[in-house]
Amino acid sequence: MCTSYESNPKDRFDVFSLFPVPNFDYKPEIYKDYAAPIFRRIDGEYLTDAATFGMVPRKFIPKGVKAFDTMNARSESVGQKTSFRTAWNKLQLALIPCRRFYEPDYETGKAVRWRIGMADGGPLAIAGLWREWRDPADGSTSTSFTMLTVNADDHPLMKRFHRPGAEKRSVVIIPPTEYEDWLSCKSTDEARSFLQLYPVEAMHAEPFPLPPQGHTKAKAMPKDDLAQASLLADDGG
Repeated sequence: MCTSYESNPKDRFDVFSLFPVPNFDYKPEIYKDYAAPIFRRIDGEYLTDAATFGMVPRKFIPKGVKAFDTMNARSESVGQKTSFRTAWNKLQLALIPCRRFYEPDYETGKAVRWRIGMADGGPLAIAGLWREWRDPADGSTSTSFTMLTVNADDHPLMKRFHRPGAEKRSVVIIPPTEYEDWLSCKSTDEARSFLQLYPVEAMHAEPFPLPPQGHTKAKAMPKDDLAQASLLADDGG
């Protein structure tokens, strides 16, 4: 389950030449409900838009309903789950540009944050879904997104992450040569054919522990996001 990642800075969007450079600001690390760039194809046009991480933003969870996370959508059940099925069936496909994503490694006996990226150090794009929301208070619209995941029990790298005994999962990295094809899928069967594990030889991972909570950056992080970043509540999504 990927619940945070390092966003791609605006000055490193040359590899994403198909898409406009973002014209809005965003944080270097993205957590639940943070706004970040996503790529979409709407009416044949390739767009870069701001969207918040998590398919169902906190503010749209009905009162009295226990908070739940929708930052990841399991590929096996994406067509059945209420939070995702409409976007999946309507082929509301997205790419999420990032430099690296974070996962917890428990090999030392406790959760240590690792960052995973490309072996060449370049940015990458993760397969996702998007949807729009209308705020009843003021009528404004906003966009949210989720990352698609696949089983990684047998992947040489991704099987190292998450709690011992838990199912191993991985986000889906789309190769640059397939960006157009992914965003142009004509059926869910075609879209599902892209949901594959990325070759381990093209990936790089290293420990990247969180700073102590007394550190300036940690102090500046909202309380809810410090709880997320602790990595102690991952559910293997």
